[in-house]
Amino acid sequence: VPAMPPAVHVAVVDPGVGTTRRAIAIEARGGTLVGPDNGLLSWAVTALGGATRAVLLTNDKLWNHPVSATFHGRDIFMPVASHLVTGTDIAEAGTEVDVTELVMLATPTSRMLDREAEGEVLSVDRFGNVQLSIPSAAAADLGIAIGSSLIIRCNRRELTAPYLETFGSAAPGELIAFTDSAGLISLAVSSGNAAERLSLPPGARVRIAADVPA
Repeated sequence: VPAMPPAVHVAVVDPGVGTTRRAIAIEARGGTLVGPDNGLLSWAVTALGGATRAVLLTNDKLWNHPVSATFHGRDIFMPVASHLVTGTDIAEAGTEVDVTELVMLATPTSRMLDREAEGEVLSVDRFGNVQLSIPSAAAADLGIAIGSSLIIRCNRRELTAPYLETFGSAAPGELIAFTDSAGLISLAVSSGNAAERLSLPPGARVRIAADVPA
């Protein structure tokens, strides 16, 4: 049976394209990642078991030419990834660098406090849905079940919202909490924008608790 090719993942969110930001390939225990060295790959590296090697993509023989100053996904990252997935060793992609020099974002955190869970906003999608770093298991530990209510504390405000399975279960304009496809607690406004209503950008701190009658 022929050996499976190595898993190579490419990600490009690259506002620094064309500047001094570095282009990298990172070999981790569970695969190889290619993209900009701006922190984008950091959580994926952690999820794949940590970086074992990293190289700057300086070998332009592996690139598409001519290279656009603003389209490195097409002209550098994807061509290098195609070489790696077909057997080219990562060392041939460029100059090796110490993995401790890679740009790494802080790992999102969540913690259980006295009868509440605290986390941060991981992401806000184009609909204004707010994904928290709080796993659904934390809601269960707090006694929050589908159909019950929970308290949301953020920006010195305290709001009550139902914990539902679907958007369709809510009335238009109603604030709800739900478990998203990643198994994390998210906030939404039916037919509206939760991020705007609650003023919650990525990184904002949020606490949730069961809505228990006094």
